[in-house]
Amino acid sequence: MTAEPTTPAPAVGERAGNDPAATFTELYGGEPDGVWAAPGRVNLIGEYTDFNDGFVMPLALPHTARAAVSRRDDGVLRLYSSDVPGGVVSLRVDELAPHSGHGWAAYPAGVVWALRRAGHPVTGADIALTSTVPTGAGLSSSAALETVTALALNDLFELGLSAAELAVTGRRAENDFVGVPCGIMDQMASACCTEGHALHLDTRDLSLRQVPFDLAAQGLTLLVVDTRVKHALGDGAYAERRAGCEEGARLLGIPTLRDLPYEDLAAALTTLADAGADESVIRYVRHVVGDNHRVGRVIALLDAGDVRAAGPVLNEGHVSLRDDLRVSCPELDLAVEAANTAGALGARMTGGGFGGSAVVLVEEAQAGTVAKAVEEAFAAAGHAAPGIFDAVPSAGARRLS
Repeated sequence: MTAEPTTPAPAVGERAGNDPAATFTELYGGEPDGVWAAPGRVNLIGEYTDFNDGFVMPLALPHTARAAVSRRDDGVLRLYSSDVPGGVVSLRVDELAPHSGHGWAAYPAGVVWALRRAGHPVTGADIALTSTVPTGAGLSSSAALETVTALALNDLFELGLSAAELAVTGRRAENDFVGVPCGIMDQMASACCTEGHALHLDTRDLSLRQVPFDLAAQGLTLLVVDTRVKHALGDGAYAERRAGCEEGARLLGIPTLRDLPYEDLAAALTTLADAGADESVIRYVRHVVGDNHRVGRVIALLDAGDVRAAGPVLNEGHVSLRDDLRVSCPELDLAVEAANTAGALGARMTGGGFGGSAVVLVEEAQAGTVAKAVEEAFAAAGHAAPGIFDAVPSAGARRLS
């Protein structure tokens, strides 16, 4: 006699409908002390400028990492994500050490480590996480995890840290604990963005300005095209470009590339060539100084109410990322080309590159046509179908309950 097939029991989180509070109760028993959210981001302009003390202009997405959290006082840190296979990761806070693995859990664990290293009395926590931020899409899923963890612990342990200090904590976790040499933009965007605005950020002193960014009122849409090509900033290519930028600044005798005015770029490139700088260093310098300048141009256009004129600046940015920084890929180039051919105002890859996403500025009435053109171009090239959605400027990190 053959046994009847049985349906596997749903995993934790599936039973809870992906609600972090319900998942928390299933995992740990009892109710969490609260639930927090922190968004992913898309960057309108200014790429690879943040670790050069430059300027960026991200906006928060409606996609968030959410965390249900309770404080512990026994030194135990328990972490669970409903988005990653596997069970609860249990660690001791006094044994956390940089570069010790832990996979996805290194990001929230790194925040605990960074807070404790800064002298804050974080004595443990139970955390259940879920996220709608696409991973590997260049939309800062890791920064969202870091920021939501930092905010929850800031509240529960009454640390009194500002949003910018939470962002710095997240960056330290990613730089020093996980080992990814990212800049500060992603964490600042997740912590500090406000609904309906883009964030004009000076990454040197963390001064910021919330810039109104109501595209719908002007009949425009900003599309995000997720190529589905996964990128990994820890694979060395990102670090190599950072090192090249630092070498360029050293050869020019300046603290960072932020200190090179755009008007002096041509002369500086000649100086680098005469000094025997590697050809890649010259390209990196040209991109970073040029992109800082492009951020200023876009800000001026937004302030003047001429958002449409920012389209060609996005196109310039993509060419620079493709040819000077060389961080694009065929799928990103195809998304930009297909969108522009179909009538977009401008487009460029966004984020760290080597896959991930592109942003497309388009007339609202043409958004469907442009999206269809990109999908058809991907199909014709034999690529997986891209994910396409509107980038709606959303709120930064906040407590939900």
